[in-house]
Amino acid sequence: MPGNGKFKKQLSLTDLTFIGLGAIFGSGWLFAASHVSAIAGPAGIFSWLLGGFAVLLLGIVYCELGAALPRAGGVVRYPVYSHGPLLGYMMGFITLIAFSSLVAIEVVAARQYAAAWFPGLTQAGSSNPTIAGWLTQFALLCLFFVLNYRSVKTFAKANNLVSVFKFIVPLLVIGVLFTFFKPENFQVQGFAPFGLSGIEMAVSAGGIIFAYLGLTPIISVASEVKNPQRTIPVALILSVLLSTAIYVLLQVAFLGSVPTDMLANGWAGISKELSLPYRDIALLLGVGWLAYLVVADAVISPSGCGNIYMNATPRVIYGWAQTGTFFKVFTHIDAKSGIPRPALWLTFALSVFWTLPFPSWEALINVVSAALVLSYAVAPVTVAALRRNAPGMPRPFRVRWMGVLGPMSFVIAALIVYWSGWNTVSWLLGLQILMFAVYVLCGRFVPTVQLSLFQQVRSSAWLIGFYGITIVLSKLGSVGGLGVLAHPFDTLTVAACALGIYHWGAATGIPAHLIRLEGDDESETVADNHLSGVHTAPQSST
Repeated sequence: MPGNGKFKKQLSLTDLTFIGLGAIFGSGWLFAASHVSAIAGPAGIFSWLLGGFAVLLLGIVYCELGAALPRAGGVVRYPVYSHGPLLGYMMGFITLIAFSSLVAIEVVAARQYAAAWFPGLTQAGSSNPTIAGWLTQFALLCLFFVLNYRSVKTFAKANNLVSVFKFIVPLLVIGVLFTFFKPENFQVQGFAPFGLSGIEMAVSAGGIIFAYLGLTPIISVASEVKNPQRTIPVALILSVLLSTAIYVLLQVAFLGSVPTDMLANGWAGISKELSLPYRDIALLLGVGWLAYLVVADAVISPSGCGNIYMNATPRVIYGWAQTGTFFKVFTHIDAKSGIPRPALWLTFALSVFWTLPFPSWEALINVVSAALVLSYAVAPVTVAALRRNAPGMPRPFRVRWMGVLGPMSFVIAALIVYWSGWNTVSWLLGLQILMFAVYVLCGRFVPTVQLSLFQQVRSSAWLIGFYGITIVLSKLGSVGGLGVLAHPFDTLTVAACALGIYHWGAATGIPAHLIRLEGDDESETVADNHLSGVHTAPQSST
């Protein structure tokens, strides 16, 4: 587009790490502890470790992509390089749903906790907002929009300030609750009262995977990072390791500080008795000042996270538009600010839309978690396909043991989607299959796509196969399905199928020279030359 601006490289390692941590520490830590306890009991500790391990694996895989191809909206654009525009289109659709609804979820969470001070924000006897509550949510969305409209540095400074407070409160909660620690809580109903299936289900339904998913905002702003080849991998890994340590300590502190007499009927009802877990337990223990701080942080933390996703979502929209399968107007970047403002306006509109049904945090969490994991799950297949088809592409950060880590990360992502349950899997994956059919019917009319429709379908068929098999297994399985496949046989079957699909996807990537993309700037053209084999500089190994 004539007069189109460029992204400005203004973000440091500190900025990027705080973006990752800020996106991870939103509403997840404030609600998940009681939900995890109700689903898995004390064994929920292992659910947090499993979730952290899964996200770390996916983060390491993203390090190779983010360092080699620092790209705005990379989560959508990487699949285009490896498998063609059809896969990018499908990832763009699912990621746009997930990211834009995340902004809404965070303002909903902030309003629900703020109702502890201002009861008029929430309807009596429910978690839905009143008109005043919805207007409060709308005002927060307007604030996020303004902060992101000026420049990325304005956004980063605001995020860094908010992040300092966001981490002080969880550390205080851990320190105070450990002074009330009761070891007998871990055995009063048994350490794992709901067995291995409870540990697995807590990863998705308990909000754990939602709490961890803050990696894609780092990838989404890759074009605006100083020294991205070093900064992106360090920020990704730091974000996951630090958040895992804090989440595990928070869960242990919560489990050990619950009054033992509340566990007479088991852990299953604890999420209803302590619906705002850390605030409620602080009041039960007589630590009123901590309850006050938790509510204050519960307004600030989700707001900070919502602000981050208001920043990341326009980059996803921009990346999707750059693939040629979404409206070209969203590729425009304001020359002065370096902000994709048309995409920011769309993000704002979608964020407001997601608040219109007046949802609660609990009602949205499972669907968004599954949608985010779906967008993450494609990364290992993308890396494997690019290694086969573009071996000469410089990789400043090269993942070792990719032959093991790639399949393992994809299998774990597939299991997390399966553990979301039939109600979520059926409509979410079914909608994706419908969008695939729409593209196949209309793909010949997409003028900017040079790859044949047959090649695009051939290279994307593995993902549709994954969706179809997961839907069938979910219906037959034990997580909200018919129970024909009992636990753990359903989990093992999903893992085996996912392993086969991973290798299918890795083997059906497109030859790199067939993909030509319009670039953000000069660095995009250079990267395209790497992919097409024009330039084959030696690659480094990390």
